This record gives sequence, C-alpha cells and structure tokens, in this order.
Amino acid sequence: MARRRRRERGRNISGILLLDKPAGITSNEALQHVKTLYQARKAGHTGSLDKMATGLLPLCFGEATKFSGYLLDADKSYDVTCRLGLETETGDADGDTVREQPVPELTIAAIESVLARYRGEIEQIPPMFSALKHKGQRLYELAYRGIEVEREPRGVSVYTLELVHFDSPFLRLYVKCSKGTYIRTLAADIGRELGCGASVHRLRRVGAGPFLENEMVTMDEIENLAESERGAMDRKLLTIDSALRQLPRVELTGHVVDYILEGQAVTVPHAPTSGLLRIYTDRNEFLGLGEILDDGRVAPRRLINRAI
Repeated sequence: MARRRRRERGRNISGILLLDKPAGITSNEALQHVKTLYQARKAGHTGSLDKMATGLLPLCFGEATKFSGYLLDADKSYDVTCRLGLETETGDADGDTVREQPVPELTIAAIESVLARYRGEIEQIPPMFSALKHKGQRLYELAYRGIEVEREPRGVSVYTLELVHFDSPFLRLYVKCSKGTYIRTLAADIGRELGCGASVHRLRRVGAGPFLENEMVTMDEIENLAESERGAMDRKLLTIDSALRQLPRVELTGHVVDYILEGQAVTVPHAPTSGLLRIYTDRNEFLGLGEILDDGRVAPRRLINRAI
C-alpha cells in the first residue's frame, strides 16, 4: 500500500526577518513563535543566541532556508557588558555564582593591555554550558548533571575588541568575531587576566554577516502587525538574496539561464575569476548562488525553486 504524503501546512512564504530577540526566551522559542505568527510552512534561524541575550537573530523562511548556512558561518558582532569580580556557573547572569573577588584598581591602560592579547587569532576552550557534543551528548546536558569533561581548544578570530566604557565593576566591550567564538569564554578569560574573574552581565548581538542592528524588527512589532495588517508584516521580510549581498553578482540572458537551471556550468562575460557569486536573470530575478570553476565558467551551487 502506497504511503500517503503528509500534507504540508502553512503559508508558502520566502524571505528573511531580522528579529530583535528579546531576553528570556531561547532562539528556537523565538523562531517557533514568529513562525506561528507568519503561519509559515518552513522556517529556521541562523545561529543561536543565549536565552539571556538580545539582538539580531536572522530568521529564514521558505526558500531562504537554503542559504541559512552562509549566515551561520558569517562573522558576528556584539555589544557586551562584563561584570568583573563575579564568576558564575554558566558564565553569564543566568548562572549561579561560583566565585566573587574584589575588583582591583584598574587603569584604562591596564585594561587595553589585556584586551590586546585577545585580538586576532586566539584559542578558546568551549564552556561546559554550550551546545557542543561529547560522545553524542550536548555539553550543557552533562553540565546540568554536574559532569565536566575535557574540551579541546578551538581556534577563533577576534577582528575587533574595543573598550566602550568602564565603570567598575562593569566593563563594556564591542566585539566583532568569527563564527564559533564564545563571548562568555572571552569575558571569563579577560576577567582572569585582570585578576578578578568576570561573567557576562548583558549581551546583545548587533551584527551578523551583512546584517546590522538598525535593520531589526522587534517581537512586539510583529505581534501587532499579525493582529492588524498581515501584508505589512510580510513587507518586513527582506529578499532571499539579502543574505548574500556581500557577494558579487552576474546577470544571465537567454538560453544561458536554462542551462544554469539544468545544473550546467556556463560562460559569463566579465564574471569574477574566483569564488562565490549571486546569479540573476537580465530581469533582475534572483536565481541562486553560483561559483567560479577553475576554467572560469559559472556553475550553479544552490538554486531557488522559482515555482514556489
């Protein structure tokens, strides 16, 4: 007997919402709530924020989910306030206190000297309260059971680490870093170097890949629009290709479009000589992501379904 296909529910919408995640909910809880408000068939987020953190959480709907991996791998920017002299179980304000120490008299010069050591290529030991896996189990699951395991250091890049403000015991920093950087670990390491320990008091993501803080939409805005004007809510979605807007673009004409859609590599005059690029028709219709082959031709890498 043939298996009956499950009927998919929800609206078939595509685009990207730059949600300003509120504190107190997980990234997945935020995603599921917004997905329900949009009555969307398919949605995913592009990199978790801690429950206590706020800020930029790109949510991808429909065909945009095909490109969520590029946002997961993108650089991130944070506005973080560290609480010097206080170490917690989780490394942030949500955790139980494990150690308190007096904060020494610190000069700006002394702080800058420590910050300089954490710019560029550094290594971090992932915190136990993280989603990394050890023998099939999430580290945070082990941590909640009081189990600590050895973790290998991981290389990350801190492109920018700026002192924004210091009013003891609070140290406010701006951080731009590569994917996989743990801000809680960075705060703890800086606190240790300053001689008093530290934890994250406040954390806000202000940048993710090509997206910036001023493009965000609050949860309250979406909830209000869902009750009053769904069309206006849909207009809050950015186009699928906005996730790739830092990449060069090429336009294809005539039968070349058909060849690309059939999965064939094509010759495109004046195309870049290497790397990834956005592919469009000559009517400015986004087709997807391509890459330059060794022979200079453009090959499809990830195409959208235009029939949806």
